[in-house]
Amino acid sequence: MAAAAGHVHSGGSPFLVSPSSGHAATPSSAISSGSGRKKVEAAETGDAGAAFVLESKGTWLHAGFHLTTAMVGPTVLTLPYALRGMGWALGLSALTAVAAVTFYTYFLMSRVLDHCEAHGRRHIRFRELAADVLGSGWVFYMVVTVQTAINAGITIGSILLAGNCLQIMYSSLAPNGSLMLYHFIIIVAVVLSCLSQLPSFHSLRYINLGSLLLSFGYTILVSAACIRAGVSSDAPAKDYSLSASSSERAFDAFLSISILATVFGNGILPEIQATLAPPAAGKMVKALVMCYTVAFFTFYLPAITGYWAFGSKVQSNALQSLMPDEGPPLAPTWLLGLAVVLVLLQLLAIGLVYSQVAYEIMEKGAADAARGRFSCRNLAPRVALRTGYVAACALVAAALPFFGDVVGVVGAVGFIPLDFVLPVVMYNVVFAPPRRSPVYLVNAVVMVVFVGVGVVGAFASVRKLVLDAGQFKLFSDHVVD
Repeated sequence: MAAAAGHVHSGGSPFLVSPSSGHAATPSSAISSGSGRKKVEAAETGDAGAAFVLESKGTWLHAGFHLTTAMVGPTVLTLPYALRGMGWALGLSALTAVAAVTFYTYFLMSRVLDHCEAHGRRHIRFRELAADVLGSGWVFYMVVTVQTAINAGITIGSILLAGNCLQIMYSSLAPNGSLMLYHFIIIVAVVLSCLSQLPSFHSLRYINLGSLLLSFGYTILVSAACIRAGVSSDAPAKDYSLSASSSERAFDAFLSISILATVFGNGILPEIQATLAPPAAGKMVKALVMCYTVAFFTFYLPAITGYWAFGSKVQSNALQSLMPDEGPPLAPTWLLGLAVVLVLLQLLAIGLVYSQVAYEIMEKGAADAARGRFSCRNLAPRVALRTGYVAACALVAAALPFFGDVVGVVGAVGFIPLDFVLPVVMYNVVFAPPRRSPVYLVNAVVMVVFVGVGVVGAFASVRKLVLDAGQFKLFSDHVVD
């Protein structure tokens, strides 16, 4: 490895050693002063994005709110569809395995961040952490490219789906109304551009607490509706059989695993840990435990109830299964309407969270770190750049209402390297566990398995994109499922 990585090795540290215990000679005051030096350096180099981030004084609870919003979103309503591709036993086993692996890899990444902070190098960006540890310029640009694609894709998808939620409510109130999907996308973009003026990731903490509560709300509502539909005489006959074709079963299984990887992915853990007040060591673990406690409830409940109620006929979104194209809704209108409203509100929070990396990049050079973030000098470019970014994402959402298929491909080739592969590689480089040790072997297995899953999942996602191509139409009034 290059010299940049050479000085971060700990010479075979034991499995998951905390930097605070493994490097007792580094006092917390030195860590705090290291963070302070980084803030001064950011101001001196004109990196306003970093300087503003380092003003954050978040707690582990706040980081938990951010993590939960980044992970627990309306995509949980696709989990019954993911189980459909694998069946009960394999589906629930894969859901549990991906949950365990992502918790493990996020834990490892947090340990690497803690280690760097203990040595006076607090990293607030994924790209800088990867470049420091792996010591290669191409890693920096690879992370920038993948992270930008993921964040822009999720922001576009959030705007599109939020507009679709508004369209659903409008259609139920005015079936013959003249408003089109792009009208609702414009409404969402205006609201999101106003909310995007909140100056930093840390300033979203209470919005993200609200997002956490919203996720509980709509998963309970949808799960209750699925249970009601499952015992209803109007529900389709329950059939949990898989495809008769072995090749089709294989494609369905890998597509399902790709969905699971996307649902558990976030790709912005270093940026979230950067919101913690220094020293950050150990705080992120509490945030992860909190996030996965919420995820356990909000992932398993809709996955099990949705698949139980509709079996192999479940659609890619459990709400769509409850509102079939033919026949009456399988749940009370008020319940479905309330669930749609809660999903809409959380989509705004998700769009805000995943826009933060783009905002920080734009303000790195556009803002003046020597002046306050609310000064006229910094307020004007912030309003212009953030509004322009949201407008560009809204334009793509309106022009490409089939963007969900594209995001599926981005997720397969984006989340897997950032959330499954790079964390274990960086841990092995930083802590250098013996090659025959359990941690090294586990990390190697995770890396190999998920590289393979990413390749096959990307192929399966591209295949679905091709199969759906006949439904694609620019500025369509309908979101392609």
